[in-house]
Amino acid sequence: MIHSLNFRLLAAFALVIIVVIGSAFFLAHRTARIELDRFEERVELGQDTRVEAELAHYYRLTGGWEGVQAVVEQWGGFFQRRIILTDAQGTVIADSAASLIGQPYANEKSGHNMFRVPGMRNIGTVYIAPGESPDITGASLDITYRSMGSFFLWGGFIAIVIAILLTFFLSRRILAPVKAITSTARHFGRGDFSHRVDSRVKGELGELARSFNSMADDLEHTQRLRRNMVADIAHELRTPLSNLSGYLEAIRDGVIKPDEDVIKSLDEEVATLARLIDDLQELSLADAGELKLIIQTEDITRLIKEAVTAVRPKAAARDLSLTTRLARGLPKAAVDAHRVKQVLHNLLENAVAHTGRGGKITVAARAAENQISVSVSDTGEGIAAAELPLIFERFYRVDKSRARVTGGSGLGLTIAKRLVEAHGGTIRAESQPGRGSTFTFTVPAAAPPD
Repeated sequence: MIHSLNFRLLAAFALVIIVVIGSAFFLAHRTARIELDRFEERVELGQDTRVEAELAHYYRLTGGWEGVQAVVEQWGGFFQRRIILTDAQGTVIADSAASLIGQPYANEKSGHNMFRVPGMRNIGTVYIAPGESPDITGASLDITYRSMGSFFLWGGFIAIVIAILLTFFLSRRILAPVKAITSTARHFGRGDFSHRVDSRVKGELGELARSFNSMADDLEHTQRLRRNMVADIAHELRTPLSNLSGYLEAIRDGVIKPDEDVIKSLDEEVATLARLIDDLQELSLADAGELKLIIQTEDITRLIKEAVTAVRPKAAARDLSLTTRLARGLPKAAVDAHRVKQVLHNLLENAVAHTGRGGKITVAARAAENQISVSVSDTGEGIAAAELPLIFERFYRVDKSRARVTGGSGLGLTIAKRLVEAHGGTIRAESQPGRGSTFTFTVPAAAPPD
């Protein structure tokens, strides 16, 4: 309950309300205190001015200070402040407390914190002590509470009720996408990747829902590929294993003799299994980011010619024309020579397998900024536009009915893509059905020497 988002929203609203009400009450109390201080100062200043004016008027009426003691006592009692009147020589002639009459008066030596009120230069000086300071803090609190306390109490109560209602409605609206994502995630945990969440919500939650659906699409696609890959691996392994088993059973039953041709056939099946296992190992290393490259400065022209030379016998056996078109002055490449030749071999093997007799295969290379672009083109059967985005996936074959002997394992293009990307390059395919295909990849050019 404490960790639920509903409780946290309610606690946040309540905290904001308490802070706002507390801040408002504090500001109101501070304002009341300041105004009370100013009011007290204005009152005392007015009293000082009035006492001074009354004494000046008394002196003008009587012509002296005779009998002024009674007047000073009256004003002192009325204002609840001590008043001392001295003549021009500084002798006290009137004291509301009646204790200093006839004595010289020095304000700085008195313990009454008195101050001088000017105005009667040649007739005397009047000193009026500050009145007893009331409890300004208590008074301001009292005023603030009596005038605004009920407002704060009722306002806070109403605000908390509103906060509870807002929390109830807003949490349902806000948490609906979150709950939907949570429920969908539970389905994913059980292996059901078909569920999606409503992504029509605007704002950050809508973006979260769309990202979640995109992740779900990727997971579903990966799960489908994984299932297909397992099935394809089983299929690819079953064929050579079945052939091996059949040959061995026939030899054991004496149906055939283990002559040179039979042993050669067995060796070919074992080689097929070994190639498939090697390809799978290459892919697993690439997917795990553990594919190690020995990057050196290599002559890309030499690598292309060596790869073409290795495939030329197969091309000649199918009556295919295999040519190169290499730009002059190609820069050196910063590559792993073995891996680049493996990419070229896979692309050339693919071109030979999909080009009919009398066709043409061309390998071209040119410099492109800080990269070298290499392409393998053929005049074969081509690939439909809908198939192009899928040809680099594991075990994918354009012709689903193609036999393993003519169609390969379906891993060559996938391995080529992983190897090119490991070099920091890209690979793409362009094709027109019936007119052939072109596979182009890039590798980084080596930095020129200083």
